[in-house]
Amino acid sequence: MFGRLQRFYTSIKVAADAGMLAVAFVLAYFTRFSGVFPITEGIPPPAETFVSLVMVLVIFPMTFQRARLYATNRARSHMGELFELFKATITATLVLVAVTYFIRERYSRLTLAIFVVYAFTLIALSRMFMRHLLSEVRRRGYNLKSILVIGEEELGLRTIETVESHRELGFRVTGVLALKEEKVGQWVGGVRVVGHVGGVEAYLDAHPVDQVIIAVPLEDQARVKPLMEQLALRTVDVKVVPDLYQYITLYGGLEEFGGLPIISLQGDPMDGWSRVAKRVFDILFSLVAIAVSAPTMVLTALLVRLTSKGPILYRQERMGMDGRTFSILKFRTMRVDAEVHGATMASAVDARRTPVGTFLRKYSLDELPQFFNVLRGDMSLVGPRPERPVFIEEFKRQIPRYHLRHKVKAGITGWAQINGLRGQTSIQKRIEYDLYYIENWSLLMDLKILLRTALGGFLSKNAY
Repeated sequence: MFGRLQRFYTSIKVAADAGMLAVAFVLAYFTRFSGVFPITEGIPPPAETFVSLVMVLVIFPMTFQRARLYATNRARSHMGELFELFKATITATLVLVAVTYFIRERYSRLTLAIFVVYAFTLIALSRMFMRHLLSEVRRRGYNLKSILVIGEEELGLRTIETVESHRELGFRVTGVLALKEEKVGQWVGGVRVVGHVGGVEAYLDAHPVDQVIIAVPLEDQARVKPLMEQLALRTVDVKVVPDLYQYITLYGGLEEFGGLPIISLQGDPMDGWSRVAKRVFDILFSLVAIAVSAPTMVLTALLVRLTSKGPILYRQERMGMDGRTFSILKFRTMRVDAEVHGATMASAVDARRTPVGTFLRKYSLDELPQFFNVLRGDMSLVGPRPERPVFIEEFKRQIPRYHLRHKVKAGITGWAQINGLRGQTSIQKRIEYDLYYIENWSLLMDLKILLRTALGGFLSKNAY
C-alpha cells in the first residue's frame, strides 16, 4: 500500500509538472510572437514548435527526477523545494539548449528564455498549491489511515518516524503494542504504548485499525509466527519490517528476482542508465578539459623537463572501482629516487620535491594528465580520490566501511576534496564524505562539485 500511494502521489506531481510545462511553452510562444517583441526571423513552423515542446516534456521531468523533486521529503522546507526547483529548471534548460544545438533544431532563444520564467513560476505555484491542499486535507482528518505498530524498541521507533515523515500519504500511527509489559503506558516517538502484544485481538476489536506493522527485534522473531496466525483471521493489512538495518551498508533494499523477494544488504549505487549517463558526461567533459588545458599541459611538461632529470609523466599504481588497480598519470613533482626506500605519503615540507614540484602541487597542475585516465575509463571526473594499494590494507583494518568507496570509480576531484579534506587530513572524515557522495550521487551533484573545484576547490592549504 505504501508503494502504491507513493507511486500515485508521484504520478500526480509528474502530471501536474507536465501540464504546467505545456502551458508555459504555449504562453511563451504567444508572448514572443504576438507582437510584443519584434519578429526578425519569422515564426517557427508548427512541426519545429511541436518537436521543441516534446523535448521540453521529456527533458524537464527527467531532470526533475534526477534532482529528486519527485521524492517525498517532509524535512525539505517550502523555500528549500523552490530553490531545488530553480536549480533543476536551469539545469534542464542547459540540457535542452545542448540537445537542440547538437540536433540542429535551434528554436527561438528568446522564446526559450520566456518559457523558463513561465515554467518556473507555474510549477512553483502548482507545487505550493498541492502542498497547501494536502496539508489542509490531512489537517481536517480526511482519508487518514490508522496504523498500529507492534514493537517498542529501536525498530519500532524507526518505523514510527518513517511513517510520520511521509504524512502526505495519509497514514497515522495511532498506537504501539509492546513486547514487554513494563513498557505499557510509555511513549515511543510521540505515540503512546497502548497495550501488550498479547492483547492485539482485543485492541483490534475495540479500535479501528487499517494496517498493522510488525517491527520486532531479530531476537524476538519467534513471536512473529503466532502473531501472524492471529492476524490472518482478520481483514486488516499486515506489514513486517525486517530487523536488518544494522547490516545494511550501502544501497540496501528490497528486490525481487523471478517472484522471489530478496533483501539486499549492500548494492551498487550507480547502475543501468545512471552509469551510462555518468560515463557519457565523463567522456564529453574530459575531452573539453583536455582541449582547454592543452596549452597549460604543454607548458607544465616543459617546466618539468627543464628543471629536473627524469620522465615528464609519473605513473603510480592506485586502486579504483571494485578493487581493480590502474596506473594514475601525473606530472612528475618529485625526484626519480623519491621512493627508493619505500612508499611514503607526501607531507607539507617534503625534501623530495623538484624545483617546480611545490608550485605544481599547490595549484594541482600535476593532476591535469588524469583527464586521460578519465577518457580511458580508469577514473571518473568526480568520485573518491584513489589511494595506493600499499596504504589501503591498513586503512581497511582501521576504518569501518572503507572498502565501500571502491563501489564507484575514483575521481579527479570529489566531495571530500572541495570540503578541504586533502593531503594529511583525517582519513576517517574523508571516508564519511566519500560515502555521503556515493549515497547521494546525481549528475547535478557532480556539476556542483566540478563548479566548486573550478572556483578554487583545488587551491587548498592541504594540497602538497
